[in-house]
Amino acid sequence: MLKDLFPKKKRYATISPPSTARDKSLEGIMNKCKRCGEILLSKELEKHLKTCPNCGYHFTMTAQERIAVTFDEGSFQAFTDSLVTENPLEFPDYLEKVEKAQSLTGMEEGVLSGIGTIAGYKAVAAVMDASFIMGSMGSVVGERLTRAVEQALDRRVPMIIFSVSGGARMQEGIFSLMQMAKVSAVLARLAARGGLYISVLTNPTTGGVTASFAMQGDLNLSEPGAIIGFAGRRVIEPMIRQKLPDEFQTSEFVLEHGMLDQVVHRKDMKSLLATVLSLHERGGRG
Repeated sequence: MLKDLFPKKKRYATISPPSTARDKSLEGIMNKCKRCGEILLSKELEKHLKTCPNCGYHFTMTAQERIAVTFDEGSFQAFTDSLVTENPLEFPDYLEKVEKAQSLTGMEEGVLSGIGTIAGYKAVAAVMDASFIMGSMGSVVGERLTRAVEQALDRRVPMIIFSVSGGARMQEGIFSLMQMAKVSAVLARLAARGGLYISVLTNPTTGGVTASFAMQGDLNLSEPGAIIGFAGRRVIEPMIRQKLPDEFQTSEFVLEHGMLDQVVHRKDMKSLLATVLSLHERGGRG
């Protein structure tokens, strides 16, 4: 039959699933700026401390990267402990999620703490990591922050906390919320003894972290464009039935409304911290 010699044409085009091979081949080599869309070589991005040289957008940093660009080379000594995250509410798959985050980040929990020098000046630091369950604050994170501040008290050196967080960790419920009061209480002890606490808010710092220790610094600093707030835009707008400004909850907006002392570009952060630590040490000697 003639129809057997000439097969019927399809009335549609076959579209193959998008290949990810090219994306994977570029993984770790190139990055796309989330603000301006510029394609950036990873090595070039690292030279600019993971900030876009075109528009100034600040990419997220891991805790290890933050320590590397802030502290003098080889000076940072991490604190060790035997704290283990548990599942007090028996939240489904919670511990599996923690294990996945541990495997992804190489960290035991969402904050690294230790002591080091910045331009030769000693400081204890606690650095939160957004890669670990969005930097959420559970019991272990809160306890590590508390112990870090206690180390600053015992050693009589300034305390620096780099915050990045989605807020309290819902899987731990009230046990997570308790960390807000616990960390705030030990910071009050530090303040009572004349200790210096510098809070650096990075993108994003939200929820219970913002409502407690992130806003309690003697000096509250932030990186440009960081989202800082308690509840998000999608929660607030329906409640107040108003459209919020586009710049709402950015670090610049928060600075304008008196809740920050300064917005500091990442390339200038180490030198500013060194200046503050220097002034504090000289004041202490006086």
